[in-house]
Amino acid sequence: MKIIWRISYTVLTTFCLLGLTGASGPESKTKDVEIRIGIVQRFGDNPTEQLQLEPTKGDRLRLKFKNGNTQQTLATSNPLKLEVLMQALPRTVVEERVVLGTFRTYETAEDSARNWRNRGIEVEIAQPERWQVWAKRDVYNTPLLRRLLLQSVQAAGYRTAFVNTQVLQKVPRVSWQVNGKRYNVDDLEISSDKNLIRVNESKKSEKARLYSGQMELQPNAYGSYTLVNEVGLETYLRGVVPYEIGASAPTAAMEAQAIIARTYALRNLHRFAIDEYQLCADTHCQVYYGLSGVTANTDQAIAATRGMILTYQNQLVDALYSSTTGGVTASFSDVWNGDERPYLQPIVDAPSNNIWNLSGRNLADENQFQRFISLKQGFNESQWDLFRWRRETSLKEITQGLQKFLKVKNSPYAKFKTVRDIRVVERSKSGRILKLNVKTEIGTFSLHKDEVRSAFVAPVSTLFYLQPLNKGKTKLWGYAFVGGGLGHGVGLSQVGAQNLAQLGWSSPKILQFYYPGTKIQILGNGNQQTS
Repeated sequence: MKIIWRISYTVLTTFCLLGLTGASGPESKTKDVEIRIGIVQRFGDNPTEQLQLEPTKGDRLRLKFKNGNTQQTLATSNPLKLEVLMQALPRTVVEERVVLGTFRTYETAEDSARNWRNRGIEVEIAQPERWQVWAKRDVYNTPLLRRLLLQSVQAAGYRTAFVNTQVLQKVPRVSWQVNGKRYNVDDLEISSDKNLIRVNESKKSEKARLYSGQMELQPNAYGSYTLVNEVGLETYLRGVVPYEIGASAPTAAMEAQAIIARTYALRNLHRFAIDEYQLCADTHCQVYYGLSGVTANTDQAIAATRGMILTYQNQLVDALYSSTTGGVTASFSDVWNGDERPYLQPIVDAPSNNIWNLSGRNLADENQFQRFISLKQGFNESQWDLFRWRRETSLKEITQGLQKFLKVKNSPYAKFKTVRDIRVVERSKSGRILKLNVKTEIGTFSLHKDEVRSAFVAPVSTLFYLQPLNKGKTKLWGYAFVGGGLGHGVGLSQVGAQNLAQLGWSSPKILQFYYPGTKIQILGNGNQQTS
């Protein structure tokens, strides 16, 4: 296990804020933090997959691995093709895990894991596909213990918990060839003299992507492999900022994005502890594509904010952000369960405060909410296509989506056949749906908060209302989903930040708008900047 996992999250946060460097400003050459990104998370799930790693021109790859009991190192200037071979096991193996919950997001899984630990059950968070909370495998390590636990939690009312059982006769092994000799290994470290490696996935149509740092191919918790990129934090940001906010965004918006992306990364280093890396490279974390898309504009924004992080009471903030808010930001608890973040509260996403008064016209009221959604002008996102949207969906499509969602959740309602009614039962102050009821022929079930987006295909946020549609017939045909925004809507709006920057707002002022009460600090010394 990597030594970094012996550092607790609390200690790591304090270390990052107070002990890393004595820099006094962004121009100082602060020591970079090495992080581990899973850029290909489940290599081997498909036995036809291939990965090709290449050195840059004039360079060579260095391969380090254990061959038997001997540590071996090879060098090659040729591309390295990693293939999957299905290896027959000498005897059938049964793998089991107790799945205590399946969730759309890490934040929801993390809160569930915290609740299970408070009940005395040791758990771990996994992501075989969707996020899941597992009973800790090295604690519940016999069939008897797993079934006793399952009986106990189901008797306590947690009916969606289940034992996932897999009978394995073959397992994927990674195979590769150098200098005419073939190797099969479970762990492989790949570096290069120039510290640059190109990676090409066979299942993707894009060209090979260029990454800085070194790579490690290692087993994960799902029986396949993860290709991990070990890279410095500031270099990592060069592969995040262009893809998260774009190279054409105004400078202040890019700088705000760089500070938030840096903060987000440092606060979430514990996310993939089960698989011995720290962050992923997609929207479950932050989009990271290495050095292939770097630009002078985004590099300049990263350099100008080097070491800057956003804090609240001298702790890293939960630096959540989304594409758009639909005109009003959400509280943390509007979307996920868990403790409120005082700096994540509903704010009308507009440069002036005269569009809507949330204290006097609460969006938890259905009538007020529908009036708010009818407003289109004066917001930071008014000119964006998905600021307001309307999507009509038939009952057939709604039924199919709900059945699929409920099956993944292991819900007894997955067997329903007919939707009779869908109704919003509760909204938050920001207008987000907190509870939505679906009436079927076998009973009524409820969807809560962000799982609404998983259950329906049409809405791209939880900021919407429903209109029943008959389409000229006597029976219900389906529903129109009428709403605004894209994503969870918590924290900074990337579209909104760009509008504020165009209006002349500085990056500290933009961050103070979306995260009130926070401060910008320099990583390592606690120095503060204010707007």
